[in-house]
Amino acid sequence: MKVETYKIKGWKEKETGVLISENDNWILVNHIPVDYVIDGFKLYRKKFIKKRINGESEKKIERVLNLKNKNIPALKGFEFNNVLETLKWSEKKYGLFEFQDKGETELFYGKINRTENDILIIDMIKSNGKIEENYDFEFSIKKIRSITFETDYFESIRLLMNDEIKNYLQQKN
Repeated sequence: MKVETYKIKGWKEKETGVLISENDNWILVNHIPVDYVIDGFKLYRKKFIKKRINGESEKKIERVLNLKNKNIPALKGFEFNNVLETLKWSEKKYGLFEFQDKGETELFYGKINRTENDILIIDMIKSNGKIEENYDFEFSIKKIRSITFETDYFESIRLLMNDEIKNYLQQKN
C-alpha cells in the first residue's frame, strides 16, 4: 500500500490517497479526505499535478491503514480513458458523474447534455438531487483536473437524484 499526497495546479489544499494505479495521463487513488478515512475513488490528471509526496505523514497514514487491516476496495469495470469517455463511463455506471476543474472548492455533478469541440455542457444535478436541464454553463474539458466516484457524498447525491426521478415518474402516472 502506498499513500501519496498531490499538489494540484491552481488548488491551495493538497489531496491525499492510496495509490491504486496510473497510466501516462491519470492517477487513480482511494481518496483520503481527512486523517485515516478512505472515501471512494478519485482520478487526478497528471498534467495538473505539480508535486507527488510520499513522506513521513503519508508513511504514518500507510501504517495506520495497515494496522486497521484496511482492505483497499477495487473500482470494478474501470479502465483509463480520456476525460469525456471517463465521464460517459461514470454516467453509464452510476447515472451521473462528479468532476472538479480549476476551482478546487466546487464539485460539479451532472449528466452530459452535449459537447462542442473542447466544451462540455451538462445537465446539472443539484445537492437536493434535482436535475437542472439546460444548465448551459460551458466547461472546458481541458481544465478538468479530477473525476470522483463512490464517495459518501457522491452516493448521497445519486440516491437523491434517483428518488427525485422516481417521484417525478410516480406523479406523472
